[in-house]
Amino acid sequence: MPKQFQFKDDARSQLMTGIDLVARTVGITLGPNGRNVILQKEFGPPQICSDGVTIAKEIELPEPFPNMGAQLLKEAASKTNDDVGDGTTTSTILAQAILKNGFK
Repeated sequence: MPKQFQFKDDARSQLMTGIDLVARTVGITLGPNGRNVILQKEFGPPQICSDGVTIAKEIELPEPFPNMGAQLLKEAASKTNDDVGDGTTTSTILAQAILKNGFK
């Protein structure tokens, strides 16, 4: 498959689509009144989860550029989990805010 290229505002908006999707999905689990997310598994029953990194790892988008944006937040959550073991939802929300302001 040949490589695809996007530039400027089009590239940023497509990346932000994936970034916002992951942040919204993971963000609902934040705080003491955070909600659960149901993950559909390929094999076995659905999984009810409130862990940001677990939720983020399950998100995969069909379009390549939004998926790259999603991968950025998945990486932030994964590295936070590896280094600290907690705070993955917070790091995902912070990464979204940093990227959104950086794209301006």
